[in-house]
Amino acid sequence: MTEPGDSLRRRTPYLPIHKRPKLVLPGNARVAVWTIVNVENWSPLGAMPRTVLPPPMGQPLLPDVPNWAWHEYGMRVGFWRFVEVLGARKLKATFALNGTAIEHYREACQAALDAGWDFMGHGFVQKPMHRVDDQRTAIADTIAAIRSFTGKPPRGWESPGLTETDETLDLLAEAGIEYVADWVLDEQPVPLATRAGTVVSVPYTVEVNDVVISAVEKQPSDEIFRRGRDQFDRLYLDGAKAPRVMAISIHPYLTGVPHRIKYLEMLYDYILGHEGVVMWTGAEILDWYRSQG
Repeated sequence: MTEPGDSLRRRTPYLPIHKRPKLVLPGNARVAVWTIVNVENWSPLGAMPRTVLPPPMGQPLLPDVPNWAWHEYGMRVGFWRFVEVLGARKLKATFALNGTAIEHYREACQAALDAGWDFMGHGFVQKPMHRVDDQRTAIADTIAAIRSFTGKPPRGWESPGLTETDETLDLLAEAGIEYVADWVLDEQPVPLATRAGTVVSVPYTVEVNDVVISAVEKQPSDEIFRRGRDQFDRLYLDGAKAPRVMAISIHPYLTGVPHRIKYLEMLYDYILGHEGVVMWTGAEILDWYRSQG
């Protein structure tokens, strides 16, 4: 009898990390680090994907001005701190964006393009895939918007909220997506089976992720540095035996604020102070993994 969740287990076989074929990073590096900058379209016409200020007397109100403006601040101010911090260190981010964000935040998207960031699909609007009326069209529209703006389609995909239905991965593969960030189940890339061939899961994170750190857990401002440093230290130690991938996921309205941005700078400077680290994009990690044969 088929149990709930079997469709997920069938995508990738269980294989412990110490029993896999050997992977080798360039120069025998221990850790590949990638940064994901998330840019989303929160429509002021609907409920906000998340909130920082609860509504008066617990009754949701529309338009939700304070919570929409909380997010909008990130695109007006916080995003540009990311551009400066990454640029000063000659780092390139993976740019996860809603297809409609190109229309609403064109200057930010242009800055990401000018900086050589790797564009990754992040849904057409910021809405769980389970609530999308036509996933195939939403995926196609997102890819088309990115292709029109950058001149090439995105190779990767991160679903809003990391949400997938049983069919999402198949639709992504059929649309030409090569890697996804939704499957936070490993520290190395792993293949995912679809009806249109294999898609690669590039290791993403729900814990070195400022949505969880700052918006859900409401940790102190320095938590992204403390947690990120501790995450890196263990991956670096384990990477001596088998290379690991570390993701740093950030949002302009969270880590881009004045009281947190210096801790992101501290995390990068800490990581960059180590030998045996490659700072890559999601597409570069994908290409490396495929090259291992």
